[in-house]
Formats: sequence, structure tokens, C-alpha cells
Amino acid sequence: MGIVAGILVAAVALLHAYILVLEMFLWQGPKGRELSGFDADMAKDTAALAANQGLYNGFLAAGLVWGLIASDPVGHDAQIFFTSCVVVAGIYGGATANRRIWLVQALPGALALAAVLIAG
Repeated sequence: MGIVAGILVAAVALLHAYILVLEMFLWQGPKGRELSGFDADMAKDTAALAANQGLYNGFLAAGLVWGLIASDPVGHDAQIFFTSCVVVAGIYGGATANRRIWLVQALPGALALAAVLIAG
């Protein structure tokens, strides 16, 4: 694994771990409401949905970490799979929820995926 690829994959994993925390634990607080743009009532009403989204982001983070620590070829293949999942989730989220997701999720995922593929 290339150093740049490893750094980018780790950064994307950290991003998704942070999203997990925001969506699962901070959703109804100031940081969660700032992220969603929801008022306190809407944040309360959507907390279970946000926690579910957060759990999926945690699965992405876990898969990326697995890819970083597993021996090749499994580690390399896991990095390709999970960065691809990040890109797909980011594209869908950007198209259906908020275009900012393209920059925050899809672009870092795509850069990490490209680095993994180039590093071979």
C-alpha cells in the first residue's frame, strides 16, 4: 500500500467515525442541528433515523480500518470495496439530501479510491 493511499483511506475512515458520532450521539445538540439544519423538534423527531445513518457510517469506517490493517490482497481489496461504497453513498447523498455531501464524502472517497488503485 502506498503511503498517500494509506493516509487518504485513514482520513476517510476518521471522517466516517466522526459522522457516526455526530449522527448517533450529537444529533439533537448544537453540532448535530448545525449539520442537519434542523430545529430542536425536528432533530428529536429524526434522531432514530440519524442514529441508523450513523451506524452505517461506522460500518464504513470499520471496513476502511480493516482494509488498512489486513494483509494483502484482502486489505487492498477491502480498501477498494469500502472506498467505492463511500463514493456511491456520497453521490447518492449529494443527489438526494444535500449537494455539500459530494464535497464532504464523495470527493474524499474518490481521491482515496484513486490513490489505492494507483498504488496497486
